[in-house]
Amino acid sequence: MGRPVFLLVGLLPLLVATTALAAVVEHTFIVQNLTLNRLCNRQVITAVNGSLPGPRIRVREGDTLVVHVFNKSPYNLTIHWHGVFQKLSCWADGPNMITQCPIRPGNKYTYKFRLIDQEGTLWWHAHVSWLRATVYGALVIRPKSCHSYPFPKPHREVPILLGEWWNANVIDVEQQAIATGALPNLSDAYTINGWPGDHYPCSQNQMYKLNVEAGKTYLLRIVNAALNSQLFYKIANHNLTVVAVDASYTKPYVTDVLVIAPGQTVDALLAADQDVGSYYMAASAYSTAAGLPFDNTTTRGLVVYGGAPLTATPLMPTLPAFNDTLTAHKFTSNLTGLKDGPHWVQVPRTVDYGMFVTIGLGLEPCPANKTCLGPMGAKPSASMNNQSFVPPTGLSLLQAFISNVNGVFNTDFPAKPPIEFDYTNASINNNPPSLFAPKVTKVTKLNFNSTVEMVLQNTAILGVENHPMHIHGLNFHVLAQGFGNYNPAEHRNIFNLVNPQIRNTIGVPVGGWAVIRFRVNNPAAGYQFVSSKELSKELANWKLQIHKSKEEEIIERVKGKNKIWFRQLQLHLVAVSFSQNPIVPSLFLIICFVSITTPKVSPTEFLPVSNESGGNSIASNISDKDQNKDPRKTQYALENLTSWLLKQELAGNIHDELTIDENLIQAAISVALSLKFIECCLVEEHALTLDKQTKANANQTVSINGCGILHWQVHQHPWKPR
Repeated sequence: MGRPVFLLVGLLPLLVATTALAAVVEHTFIVQNLTLNRLCNRQVITAVNGSLPGPRIRVREGDTLVVHVFNKSPYNLTIHWHGVFQKLSCWADGPNMITQCPIRPGNKYTYKFRLIDQEGTLWWHAHVSWLRATVYGALVIRPKSCHSYPFPKPHREVPILLGEWWNANVIDVEQQAIATGALPNLSDAYTINGWPGDHYPCSQNQMYKLNVEAGKTYLLRIVNAALNSQLFYKIANHNLTVVAVDASYTKPYVTDVLVIAPGQTVDALLAADQDVGSYYMAASAYSTAAGLPFDNTTTRGLVVYGGAPLTATPLMPTLPAFNDTLTAHKFTSNLTGLKDGPHWVQVPRTVDYGMFVTIGLGLEPCPANKTCLGPMGAKPSASMNNQSFVPPTGLSLLQAFISNVNGVFNTDFPAKPPIEFDYTNASINNNPPSLFAPKVTKVTKLNFNSTVEMVLQNTAILGVENHPMHIHGLNFHVLAQGFGNYNPAEHRNIFNLVNPQIRNTIGVPVGGWAVIRFRVNNPAAGYQFVSSKELSKELANWKLQIHKSKEEEIIERVKGKNKIWFRQLQLHLVAVSFSQNPIVPSLFLIICFVSITTPKVSPTEFLPVSNESGGNSIASNISDKDQNKDPRKTQYALENLTSWLLKQELAGNIHDELTIDENLIQAAISVALSLKFIECCLVEEHALTLDKQTKANANQTVSINGCGILHWQVHQHPWKPR
């Protein structure tokens, strides 16, 4: 038993050195009713910790975020972490009935995940019904300690959250629209950091104010948290320099106006370089659905220079017209990614799976003996490839996938529209049967690490409009966007494959298209594209499910052949570190150490050999025959691997071109899965502290769930997936 002590002691300097570089950031959300005075009314809303917006969360890249949510509201609730990759923690993503069941009134739930390979501004919000209108807040991810921004350090960072306000209960507004088929009542105001501004009645003193010093530069972290509206944003007499969108750095882009779709974020530098005085910041709608009503009001805040006279009349910016598509498209199409900047990802050049997805509205029949107020006496229904998604009711998609429960969803979501037509020609509305989209619960199954190229095509069914689309758990490159019908023969020639912008949410141009490309490198189930235009409760979602049958087959094979051997082993330490792909050079460290009481056998597998690329390689050779003949050889092979990897880490070689065969990794994990253990510690690029309850529980076990990551399953553990 001497060797286990030696290796554990050898790890202590690594643990001590890395713990200081990352942190566990913990928050508590109390969600309950809050009464506010707005627009001459007293209105009860659902809010977090008694504030609107909710708490701002600040972390550094690599930190672990833990949020305890106590639902004291009268409604079911989940929290979605908009734009977070959720690498190997998909159960924490938050979409209701997709990755979890709702947190019921009077109950609590804990979200826990790491912020990896992301810097910038994201946000969190409720993901049940319209609660997102008031349950939201900023999530700011700064660079790691001793790392800097790829632009001059600002004097101050300022969150700017744009929202919508109703003089009504938003749940009632939504339910009325669903019941009648009519469009939902319009919002009564837009807001900046929860305040409507002095353009609205009874709001002279309800306006956000930003105090600045002349000559200083400020980083505005802008979020469009509005429920249904895309927004223009300007500051009088000032330019803004865009440096990031959706927590992905951009080549600096100077503009006097921003266009932000619901769910999108923009990081922009504001230089206080004008005369000392007061200047309005303002936001108003960009609305493209011809003939449909919209909230045509303007919210205002103030930028006030130090030393400005209190009586000075603020200057007001001239905002674009509500339907100024030229200005909107100029902004969205001129953004480019910061090539070779922090966390830059090259555009995948080969495509494994192509999709052509029409997006827009459709209709669903009015229920029998009911009167519906929508077009043709029906109800509006969001649609993708003429499919309108129905969420499951008794079991989340993720749990159904993990538990292999049949009948919850189908995997035949079409890769193209069932019928091709002139997508942006309004004459399609002359064929009523084509307007109705069947209600389904369908997903698309994709292979891990495959590349998907998707054309998002707006249609003229019930009218064209600029349509926001969001993907959970992954970013995508925006290769091109334009108007009319997408034509590959023409439009592929304008693809930006060098430095396209990287996003998690895109506003598909009105009556137009966008082409996005992404790699399915997040081993998880239940990620989704979602329409941000929530005109009905049954949103048209496209789900994608990453298939990991090879991994599951390896695990089952190793576990099934070594039951007797596993009972002999006593696990002292398992330290597993993953980046987004467990077999690429970004892997930091895998250490598996076990001990048994039987005599030692010299290992013959997993020995370091030279790699053709000049890096290090460990070849695994676990065969059923060898395992049955002498399973102790595999155990000591793992022990040998531990020693070798530890030496590599201490020598500083672990970041070289290190590749490890996938079979080896899965066999090592399988050892951990099959044993009751004394202690388990995740040693990643930064060390994590294990939950004390997990350590203390005598009945703890470890398993791999459908997300493909070691996950603690402890009796009544607060953050195991539902």
